[in-house]
Amino acid sequence: MTDPLDPVPPPLDPPAPPSASTGPAGGIFIALGVVGGIVGGVATGEVTMGVLIGLAIGIAVALLLWWRGR
Repeated sequence: MTDPLDPVPPPLDPPAPPSASTGPAGGIFIALGVVGGIVGGVATGEVTMGVLIGLAIGIAVALLLWWRGR
């Protein structure tokens, strides 16, 4: 037990290190899918379909990456 009149307080415990349990980030695949869809859509003359297909592919890859890391 410490003396309440002691001028030096006991040392504090160091903070816990940050947790390394973060999973891989899949958002880059969504962004690349949209950009690739724009490029492909411009090349074929169907920009909206290209964006939607690229978005769907990017989401699918991001979900597969998330599922694999789970």
